[in-house]
Amino acid sequence: MNLSAQKRMAAEILKCGENRVWFDDYFMEDIKMAITREDIRSLIKDGIIKKKYKKGISNYRKNLNHERKKKGRARGYGSRKGKKGARAPKKRLWIKKIRPIRNKLKVMRDRKVITKSTYRDLYKKAKGNMFSDVAHLERYIRDKNLTKRGI
Repeated sequence: MNLSAQKRMAAEILKCGENRVWFDDYFMEDIKMAITREDIRSLIKDGIIKKKYKKGISNYRKNLNHERKKKGRARGYGSRKGKKGARAPKKRLWIKKIRPIRNKLKVMRDRKVITKSTYRDLYKKAKGNMFSDVAHLERYIRDKNLTKRGI
């Protein structure tokens, strides 16, 4: 039973490809007898000929992996691609490190905790990458007794 003509007409009417046209197996004789577009339209109206859904691509696994990565899973060395500098550029890391140190120094200078000359000295040392973070800076100031008064 060759129904290619009916399939072609149905595809044109349904505005889809021939592969997406579905025929009800129970009404094959009726479909075979349909030779005009009007016949095909009436079969579509009756639900004997239908348009299949397009196959989509599921985002389920992508979303699942994204949630896991937010929790910190699957971030080990085996999952990494690209150099360390590509994942977090050196300049970004430096900015992230130096800004809080400089802000802390400015606050200490403005509150008169350290002198201007001490501020300038510590600023240069910070620029030279002497301090790893703000806590390290505070420890250094405490150990060297660089404050005018206690922190």
